[in-house]
Amino acid sequence: MIMLDEQAIEDIAIGAALLGSGGGGDPYVGKLMALASIRECGPVPLIRAEEVPDEALVVPSAMMGAPLVLIEKLPNGQEFERAFRALGKYMGQEVYATMPLEAGGINSMVPIAVAARLGLPLIDSDGMGRAFPELQMVTFHLHGISAAPMAMADEKGNHVLMDAISNHWAENIARSVTVTMGAGAMIGLYAMTGAQLKQAGIHGIMSFSRKIGEIIRESRKTETSPTRKIAEFTGGYLLFQGKITDVARGMEGGFNRGVVRLEGIGNGKGSSLEVEFQNENLLARIDGEIAASTPDLICLLDLETAEPFTTESLRYGRRAELLVLPCHEMWRTEQGLKVVGPRYFGYDCDYVPIEELAKRRGR
Repeated sequence: MIMLDEQAIEDIAIGAALLGSGGGGDPYVGKLMALASIRECGPVPLIRAEEVPDEALVVPSAMMGAPLVLIEKLPNGQEFERAFRALGKYMGQEVYATMPLEAGGINSMVPIAVAARLGLPLIDSDGMGRAFPELQMVTFHLHGISAAPMAMADEKGNHVLMDAISNHWAENIARSVTVTMGAGAMIGLYAMTGAQLKQAGIHGIMSFSRKIGEIIRESRKTETSPTRKIAEFTGGYLLFQGKITDVARGMEGGFNRGVVRLEGIGNGKGSSLEVEFQNENLLARIDGEIAASTPDLICLLDLETAEPFTTESLRYGRRAELLVLPCHEMWRTEQGLKVVGPRYFGYDCDYVPIEELAKRRGR
């Protein structure tokens, strides 16, 4: 067990923003929530999945909705407390610990705030190894764990306890409630035992995020770009350098949807890049050919600082580098690809691992 202090939170916020593949919300907002919580309540203990008793009740926590909303609609810090109390009361069992539902932006920070304010340990695991836009897109779903009962709360004082016949129905109902709550709500869901967590979770994600953040932070002292170090540490591929020439985005069904286009510079000179996103980056094309697709992690980093770009922070003129990381093996199964592969999102193409695509491009 280690204690997450302010420096650890700073590093995790940066690393998780990268793993969020452009999604998960503004890490700065989430970081402020987590920092305020530990300053008021003390550091949070981070424990490994194997330290959780098999019979213990574990409840992941997250923010649901369009990340863009958080720029103007800040949480007040009490939403998740109401959601967890309602869920624990319904389950009739005390919650032993919480954990992230996904690695990315605000949803790497929300569980830290939850753990601090409720006096719970935080588990070094999640259900994605990255970020995805829908509730059933977790490895817990692949292992037959139910998202419901699910608790939701907003900043006005409303909370909802919801049951559903399937995880897809939980997503649909919760998305409607989230829109009614102002396109953003705090949630507790996928209540599971410690034994289920050990089998279904992606482990070590907070520590992994923290190390990525440390690499980026240390690079600031030498004023050198850490992108190659990040690629080596994560097993990722650097595919393109360019300048953003156009960003088209809008909100549809509670999601940020759009496309960003870049004109090549440096190793991308003479080429163009197009990245499509739905909260998270889902498909990348270089000169019209697919260079990477979901479920691999498509990340755009600031060319000078390697700071990850979220989809809402993309702006004309900014210079970026495309880094693609291999996803967790659970997503590469037939069952996993049915849930998060390119065809699920409406793309007329099959998933090809980044290792193979990069080899074709001579990377």
